[in-house]
Amino acid sequence: MIFAIPLAWLQLIRERIRLLVAIAGIAFAVVLMLMQFGFRDALFKAAVRFHESLNTDIVLISPQSTALIAMKSFPRRRLFQAAGFDGVESISPLYLSFGLWRNPINKSTRQLMVIGVDPMAMALQVSDTPGWQNALKLSDHVLFDAQSRAEFGPIPELYRTGEPVTTEVSGRRIQVAGLFTMGANFGADGNLLTSDLNFLRMFPDRNPGLIDVGLVRVKPGVDAKALAKRIGATLGNDVLVMTRNDFAEFERSYWEKSTSIGFIFSLGALMGFIVGSVIVYQILYTDVTDHLAEYATLKAMGYRDIFFYGVVMQESLILSCLGFLPGFVVSFALYTVIANATSLPVWMTLERATLVFTLTVTMCTLAGAIAMRRVQAADPADIF
Repeated sequence: MIFAIPLAWLQLIRERIRLLVAIAGIAFAVVLMLMQFGFRDALFKAAVRFHESLNTDIVLISPQSTALIAMKSFPRRRLFQAAGFDGVESISPLYLSFGLWRNPINKSTRQLMVIGVDPMAMALQVSDTPGWQNALKLSDHVLFDAQSRAEFGPIPELYRTGEPVTTEVSGRRIQVAGLFTMGANFGADGNLLTSDLNFLRMFPDRNPGLIDVGLVRVKPGVDAKALAKRIGATLGNDVLVMTRNDFAEFERSYWEKSTSIGFIFSLGALMGFIVGSVIVYQILYTDVTDHLAEYATLKAMGYRDIFFYGVVMQESLILSCLGFLPGFVVSFALYTVIANATSLPVWMTLERATLVFTLTVTMCTLAGAIAMRRVQAADPADIF
């Protein structure tokens, strides 16, 4: 059985240079869209890493807090008041601040986020260092985030050699007693975990009676959302009470709506879509113009516009597939490079790849529909 080669494919490969230019242009648009969407999603994922690591059901914060990088303190007694509600199993205060880390190798300084917790409260999910609670009980001992930026020094490698790792944070000498995994985000390039007492030693100006986050664990079977509403209604307006998921959404909403970063990344993806549409339109319009005499002949023979529309749409679909593949491969490689360089969660997802492929097909189909107007306007009598 002999299969006929589609007319659309034959027209595309007739001008191979033009075809390669079209594929390169579409691939560029695909890379641009994938990178912009990847950066945007990485921003949102990195922003809630801290929230996802909290071992809690309900969170208390100050109503003046806007994001993790701009937390405001509130009275610790509010957390103790929350402990009196039926259904509460345990509470734990949490302190946050930014300290100046000194690289133990080159002595350069860089800001990182310092987290102070009660070691015995199991406030954070830490699995990298067994017995980390006892390690943090020692004076000036800390856990270093193994996924922090490389500018802080090769701390994980030095620690794993078994040699003591000592340096300074905000002028106070500390020792790395273990590692944990959280990862950098757009607000903090690195993280440090220590006990609440060590935190107050690092930041002596902090009032112990003012905390940044209050953690509340509920008893099994208790509805955390309903309990959070009851606690919030009782404590008043000087504290916000929410579930852990709501706390993560609170952070995500800040970066998405209160800053220009999310808008910029979305705008970048839109620009990629527009650029790709223009490139495909120019290629298809030129192809249609070159074959206008042939199209006019077919029109004179009785072929209707639907036939030509089908040919142009086939060209559009072929171009979208041929352009998407190299764009996907290049973006995948760039994701790997960026993730290794920045410690941000930039990785390819099926959902994002499907979205961009759909946008690529839409982009090419739209350009093909516009280019089709050139065929519809062609009159055989004018051509000949």
